[in-house]
Amino acid sequence: MSTKSAAIPRFIDDLTEEGGLSGTDIANIVAVSKATVSRWKSGAVKPQPSTQLVLSDLHYIVGRLREYYTADEIRVWLHGRHPQLEGARAIDLINQNRSEDVLRVLDRLDSDVYL
Repeated sequence: MSTKSAAIPRFIDDLTEEGGLSGTDIANIVAVSKATVSRWKSGAVKPQPSTQLVLSDLHYIVGRLREYYTADEIRVWLHGRHPQLEGARAIDLINQNRSEDVLRVLDRLDSDVYL
């Protein structure tokens, strides 16, 4: 497997290990089946470009959260409703290509604003 084709399987491993997300969680966030995530992880198929963007955003956000939280806490943070997101869940916003909204909350966290 080339480095380029290994990116998605590595992202999925990172999301599982660092973000506490299961294959089902990832499937739900990107709106595909768990079997599809398994095929991506094995390198058998690649996600569509729009789905790759969602996975990339999710991976980046999990990396940012990793600076503050454990894997289990990250999973809860992603699935929880947030007042700073007007009651929305981060996973839903990421799925809707609204990762910038989530990143603004993380920028406040970086600025030591309690979340």
